[in-house]
Amino acid sequence: MPVRAGKHRALLAALSLRAGRVVSIGELVSFLWGGDPPARTRGTLQTYVMRLRQLLGDPSLIRTTSDGYRLVVPPEQVDVHRFTTTAGLARQAAQSGHLADAAELYAEALALWRGPALSDVPSEVLRDDEVPRLAERLLVVHEERNDVELALGNHERLVPVLRSLTADHPLRERFWAQLMVALYRGSRQAEALEAFRLVDRLLGEQLGIEPGAALRELHQAILVGDPSLAAPTERADPDVPDQLPPDVPGFVGRAGLVDRISRLIAPDEPRTAVPIVTLTGVPGVGKTALAVHVAHRLRERFPDGRLYVDLRGYASGPATPVVEVLTRFLRALGVPPEQIPVDSEEQSGLFRSLLAGRRMLLVLDNAAAPDQVRPLLPGAASCPVLVTSRDDLRGLIAVDGARRVGLDVFEPHESLAVLQRSGQAAQELARRCGHLPLTLHIAAASVAGGSVARYLEKLGDRRPLDLAHAGLTPGARRLFALLSVVPGPDFSTEAAANAADLTVPEAAALLGQLTRARLVSADGGRYAFHDELARFAAEMAEAGNEDVAAARVRLLEFYVRAVDHCAELLYPDLMRLPTPAGRAVRLPRIETAAQARGWLDAERANLTAAIRSAAERGPAAMSWRLADGLRGYLWIGKHVTEWLSTARYGLDAAHEQRDVAGEAAMHQNLGTLHWRLGDFETSVAHYTRAVELHRMRGDLASEAEVRGNLGVVRLEAGDLASARDDLETCLALKRESGGPRSAETGVLTGLGVLAIETGELAEAVDLLGEALAISVEHGLRGSEITALTLLGVASQLMGEPQRALTHLSEALRLATESGFREAAARVLESIASVRLDLGEHAEALELADRALAELRQDGDQRITTNVLVVMASANRGLGSLRTADEQFQQALTKARRIGYLPGEARALVGLASVRRLLGQVAEARTLATQAVTLTSDLGLRITERHARAELAAVDRLLGDDPART
Repeated sequence: MPVRAGKHRALLAALSLRAGRVVSIGELVSFLWGGDPPARTRGTLQTYVMRLRQLLGDPSLIRTTSDGYRLVVPPEQVDVHRFTTTAGLARQAAQSGHLADAAELYAEALALWRGPALSDVPSEVLRDDEVPRLAERLLVVHEERNDVELALGNHERLVPVLRSLTADHPLRERFWAQLMVALYRGSRQAEALEAFRLVDRLLGEQLGIEPGAALRELHQAILVGDPSLAAPTERADPDVPDQLPPDVPGFVGRAGLVDRISRLIAPDEPRTAVPIVTLTGVPGVGKTALAVHVAHRLRERFPDGRLYVDLRGYASGPATPVVEVLTRFLRALGVPPEQIPVDSEEQSGLFRSLLAGRRMLLVLDNAAAPDQVRPLLPGAASCPVLVTSRDDLRGLIAVDGARRVGLDVFEPHESLAVLQRSGQAAQELARRCGHLPLTLHIAAASVAGGSVARYLEKLGDRRPLDLAHAGLTPGARRLFALLSVVPGPDFSTEAAANAADLTVPEAAALLGQLTRARLVSADGGRYAFHDELARFAAEMAEAGNEDVAAARVRLLEFYVRAVDHCAELLYPDLMRLPTPAGRAVRLPRIETAAQARGWLDAERANLTAAIRSAAERGPAAMSWRLADGLRGYLWIGKHVTEWLSTARYGLDAAHEQRDVAGEAAMHQNLGTLHWRLGDFETSVAHYTRAVELHRMRGDLASEAEVRGNLGVVRLEAGDLASARDDLETCLALKRESGGPRSAETGVLTGLGVLAIETGELAEAVDLLGEALAISVEHGLRGSEITALTLLGVASQLMGEPQRALTHLSEALRLATESGFREAAARVLESIASVRLDLGEHAEALELADRALAELRQDGDQRITTNVLVVMASANRGLGSLRTADEQFQQALTKARRIGYLPGEARALVGLASVRRLLGQVAEARTLATQAVTLTSDLGLRITERHARAELAAVDRLLGDDPART
């Protein structure tokens, strides 16, 4: 029911803004009455609390503590906390390149605002404390969302939004800059320039200042029509990746070094050898900051892109594996995930070939040894490499011709610039800091606006780092120490809360202390340690006897539960290991599939590091539980390298611990991965071992699941007899184990495909009809689309093209509505095949083109093979025989590379027909003969009939008797 009384609303607002945390009596009194509390303050407050409990309908929601009250609701049930969490997920999605997801999440966050913050809360103190902070957070989110919309090319619809924002916040220059860009991209240059004149006048009249440098530079760029302002034709163009971290704000000094490194990296005279520059120096001397600054300064010299990676050579957790780095780089260069080799040498060769002829800059940060760098070196002199390391990397200098640039501490004047102070005391502080940038920044944060002399008195014989640590509250010191267990490159507020067994608001407040003290860095709602500070945290944990082992378990348990939660949203029907009962964890607010994928994208590096850490240091079960939970996500995103490494770590750990269920799950995981890679032989081996282990445990449901997958793999590999045995056994086991009928749809469709391939079309229609009915009843949209598609294929083969088109049209509608691109491509390919049978070759070619467009980013290679066969068939029908020949060859090569025997057979038949029409009869006969042998051996009766018909046609041209074949 509504809270009508003003004081009750103020009380509820105060408790909600700190949901899960204790709000002291003194704070509440100040919020409710300001400086004029009533005579019976505590009694009146107790009365208000009692009345508010009644209004909320659940007295337990407000708990009384020794010094205040606490609202016991998850922060995500409070709009302001939901706003912060959702905006953080949007920021992560944007940083990961998922701009459409980011735009959706930003819109969701902003929709939570329904007017000015606390507008109906009669508390001047509360509004003074909270409204400025909340208003600033809202404006920042508006700015970030506008950047995403501009990057997506949505400048036209953004103009009215920005008109409103600049009217409401006329002194906020970033809104004006965004408005100018949006107008310019909409061919409204005059209006963009008028917007600059307006903000120039406003700033002069109200503040007596001129626009900032960024706005003035933008104004000049618009005047000259700078090409960099053009609207993106396609955001994140794979040909122009830009992975550099942001440049360091207020970068200080190093002018001579910047010029020297720039000349070495981008020399004026052409060279044949790859320029390699290594920046070396002690920890904390600013190597990364300098490398990133130089890279930004030179960005225009490398128009084909900038690649960056932190190799984590000195981190407390695992270093970044070379295969993961190369996978990341290859994806950034536009290589489809399924075409990225698993072997690092093959990846390195492909990487070098892709960089040939390009002008790109590579920044390899924190390398510990030459072996971390060599596989990442390009072969083109136009692609220089900038490496940072604590070591000299002499092997890189001697063998690869690297030029070493040693980085020393700051000059005295540079140190004073960091401290933003002058005078004798500041000079003494700089000396005490050793002129080391990391230490100087920590000292500067500690001094802030205070006295340097007083700070030096407090410092005594200690290091600035020790004093900064001592100045923390006990809670912040404990959190700092326990964060040393983080195995990955960064962490979220929720991760910190779970590691330290705190509420999320408590962790956020303590992280604020650590950030202000410069003991952790913050970026977009995520936090990270400098390697040296991580080591210091570990030392403090040991010195303070903190229970690090328990913190590690809590952190890993958080990761496991969060991954399970995401799995329920992204792939609820995928069988996974059960999650045993455990302690409660603080999960992030993730309610949609887009949020789940955004969170997993942001945490992927941390999760893979956590799996390795659990496998090597325990608790081992966490490694295979995490790897099992991630299986579906890694399938969706086709993160093959991470998938392979995490499954192997999980398998080794389960085998060592003799955990049969975990070992079976990891064999199943690897079976799915190798199926995805088209390595059917290895997939069958892993699935077979998983079946044996599940049978050993008497787990009928899990055995059935794996037998179903095994049947589909064998079906795609052309082993139809074994596939039938597996699928029929799977169906029997599912029914014997008493599982839900919804679990039978995949098996029924698999048996339907088998019946189609063997020509048993009536049986196929029965099986697929049953699968369709179950799918509709249980709301299984993906299974429904598959069943309809296969019913269309069966109807086509039965000579009923109109019935086929009816099924396929409905399947296409559902696939398009659901955003299932691969499914839509499969349907389009099937419709194109029907159009071919009807002699509508041009329409078939157009449909096949559409199918390829759906598959272009990361499509399944088996579907791509089938589309190429249909496309080639259409071109053959249109008389474009050379094009058809090329496309049939592409399909044949692709099918053989992935071991897709049914696709190979269809490509052989099509290629034979084209060679016959081109007059290459002998080659046609060889191809047709291969097709007949293959289809006969596999039992592919439908394709075998086509192969024999083609062989007979060739033999007629040769004057041979077809009966002999």
